[in-house]
Amino acid sequence: DLSEPLGKIGDLILNPCIRLNDIDNAGRTGRHLTSFTMGGHHAFNKKDREIYWTDRTVELCYNFMKELGIPKESLTFIESWWEGGGNAGPCYEVTSHGVELATLVFMQYEKVGDSYREMPLKVVDTGYGIERFVWVSQGTPTIYDALFGSVVERLKESARNIPGESLDMEEILKESATLAGLMDIEDRGDLKILRKEVAKKLNIDVERLDRILTPMEYIYAIADHTRCLAFMLGDGIVPSNVKDGYLARLVLRKTLRYMEKVGITLSLGEIVDLHLEELKELYPELLEMRDYIMDVIKVEEERYRETLNRGRGVVKRLLKYKREITLEDLIELYDSRGIPPEVVVNVAREIGGDIKIEVPDNFYTLVAERHERRKSEEKEKKKMDLPPIDGDVEETQLLFYKYPRMREFEGRILKIVDNYVILDKTLFYPEGGGQKCDTGTIEDKKVLDVQKKDGIVYHKLSSVEGLKEGDVVKGVIDWDRRINLMRNHTATHIVNAVAQMVLGKHVWQAGSDVDPERGRLDITHYKRISREEIKRIEELANRIVLENKVVRSIFMERNEAEQRYGFRIYQGGVVPGNILRIVEIEDVDVEACGGTHCENTSEVGYIKILRSERVQDGVERLVYTSGINTVKEVSAMEDILLKSAEILGVPVERLPETVERFFKEWKKQKKTIEELEKRIGEYKRYMLLNRFKRVGDYQVLIEEIEGTPKELMTTADYLVGDNSIVILLNREGYILCRCGKNVDIDMVHLLRVVGKGGGRKDLAQGKYLGDVEEVKEKLLEEIERLAKKE
Repeated sequence: DLSEPLGKIGDLILNPCIRLNDIDNAGRTGRHLTSFTMGGHHAFNKKDREIYWTDRTVELCYNFMKELGIPKESLTFIESWWEGGGNAGPCYEVTSHGVELATLVFMQYEKVGDSYREMPLKVVDTGYGIERFVWVSQGTPTIYDALFGSVVERLKESARNIPGESLDMEEILKESATLAGLMDIEDRGDLKILRKEVAKKLNIDVERLDRILTPMEYIYAIADHTRCLAFMLGDGIVPSNVKDGYLARLVLRKTLRYMEKVGITLSLGEIVDLHLEELKELYPELLEMRDYIMDVIKVEEERYRETLNRGRGVVKRLLKYKREITLEDLIELYDSRGIPPEVVVNVAREIGGDIKIEVPDNFYTLVAERHERRKSEEKEKKKMDLPPIDGDVEETQLLFYKYPRMREFEGRILKIVDNYVILDKTLFYPEGGGQKCDTGTIEDKKVLDVQKKDGIVYHKLSSVEGLKEGDVVKGVIDWDRRINLMRNHTATHIVNAVAQMVLGKHVWQAGSDVDPERGRLDITHYKRISREEIKRIEELANRIVLENKVVRSIFMERNEAEQRYGFRIYQGGVVPGNILRIVEIEDVDVEACGGTHCENTSEVGYIKILRSERVQDGVERLVYTSGINTVKEVSAMEDILLKSAEILGVPVERLPETVERFFKEWKKQKKTIEELEKRIGEYKRYMLLNRFKRVGDYQVLIEEIEGTPKELMTTADYLVGDNSIVILLNREGYILCRCGKNVDIDMVHLLRVVGKGGGRKDLAQGKYLGDVEEVKEKLLEEIERLAKKE
């Protein structure tokens, strides 16, 4: 009931949050964090029932501050205005000692264009920055010293690249944090302004201040980012190139770069582990994910090193053609190749020359914002080319939930539009939730497709001839198709649950596709699934099948379902509406799902995982069959084995050793053949040396030989001398013109005398036109003509 507050009146609900919109400010300003805890109390007020509003909200906030020991005279309630998500209202910003501790928002308007409309539901929405209270209570120069004190000290101890300055570091940090708190680092200009102001206050030069502060800012950022990683990875996020995984990788790699800059001797895993220990009392579930977190970090560090090694070559090739690298270039290099801007700058310095590159100080903020925008955009839904309906049509009654075993039904035709029929009720399951639709017949017409839109089920028929609105018609579903869909859909839930058991709690369904023949499940995972893991998943899945566990389907109010089962029910995505259909496999899996399912796991039959494949970075795909389709797949595999054994003349059980022996022999023979071909090629090239003809000051060879363009190129390189022209042709129409450095005849010109193609003055290749002998004759005549001119 939205009229009730979340929790008891005045209760403060705490939520860990990740915010990367200003990631480049973290470590620099003294107050920005990438992970923080947001506290809040809320009330939803209706016209006929008010829970509490402004006065009580301020009172609750004040009492909370008072209990924490914050002096009354240090508190300031600043009246302001808040807007977001199409809603708006007045608010109070609550500050103490210059630090904003809370925002009390009173949402009472809906924004419509340039005006506002009062909402029927008035909402108290408060936000308390819990870490800010810690900072104020400690009185440290920065929020990082207050929150990550022990981690910061360990980082300072292990840093090799911190200058040994005799200045009062605390005074410098205090002054810098005070001024930085008044600004956000939006670009390099902002950072320079900040440095100048601090240097002026402390009476030291800017360069010296930069040498002192920059390493500390890196250390603060490392401390902040590693706690953020603990939360992100502990929540099961898999680093990748898309969505949340992209942002996790961004934070991780940025941290590694800062560690390199400061020369941190601790490993990234060791630093994250410090946070896990610090957080274990508040968030014990993070410590439970420790093995996963450490393994992910290890894998990502290896990938990062590989990316840097490849990236240098990519940047070198790019800088051959570009003398200016724009911000878009930098973002594209990072987005598509994972190459950080620092690598681009370093390679440019090595190459030298006037290469223009400017990296904004908020580079990673810009990248994070781009991906936050992408994440917030709605996924493009499948476009259903459904015809519009004239007039009102009642929602279709769905019989397949109430009567899952019914195969025939009668329904009344409400509308006929094109080849689509809309009934008052149906047994036909419409495509949705990754499951293909039912097929069958309505009267004597084939049902080709079934779709649902706005509660109305559309049945696409092979023909609507003879049907009219108001008719009562008989529908029969294709039961073989339906039972196979049920088996594969229940198998999908089983495989997903078992994958979490085998691979870890981080596994989350990233997509699925259920058709009558097989199922496909995409799951989040940070590395390839091994053969042993696949066998283990398959074994456990079939144990669940044999245990004949009950599969229950019930409708439940959303809040009740979330409280009882948690957010894991949204494996297949968040389901709209306040009433959810919950599918529970006894002691195995619970999901919000609208698909058709077996009544117990034994109905699923034998589950066989056919293969796994990586569909994108951080997402693994499992393809499997169930029931009778598994029998067909296994039988097909057996046929292949038997046929292979027959061809090789060995029993099936000896196939592996026989194939291995044949493969070794084939490799040995292939090597021998390659060596012989190499010798033959050398002999042919040697023989060609005697076939040059003198034309003027040049030695000329024009020959047709067998070989690929690559082989002709190798031969030409071998034969060409400083004063020679080598022209080679093959039977497939390829021509190569090559000359030495002392030849003053353009090879592109010669090529175009007999064909088409391109190249440069000393090397041209393409296609010749006409008879080979005529082509050779034309080329020789042209060379003689040009040689005489010289």
